[in-house]
Amino acid sequence: MDDWHETDGALERTYEHGSFVDAIAFVNRVAELAESQDHHPDIAVSYRTVTLRWTTHSAGGVTDRDRELAARSDELFER
Repeated sequence: MDDWHETDGALERTYEHGSFVDAIAFVNRVAELAESQDHHPDIAVSYRTVTLRWTTHSAGGVTDRDRELAARSDELFER
């Protein structure tokens, strides 16, 4: 989790992909994870770059659940 930074009450990381199609495929994998956990990150896509922000709004910041889903996002990136 070294690449994650806590910014404005959220865990944030930017991933660089080989192509736009790879970036969107990653977003789709993260979306499936988020839906299965009923916990959804903010996602920003800019060509080959995807930025994820995990936070728990009801808790007012980062929780263990956000840390877990951030780590699982990293696993999805490494596929």
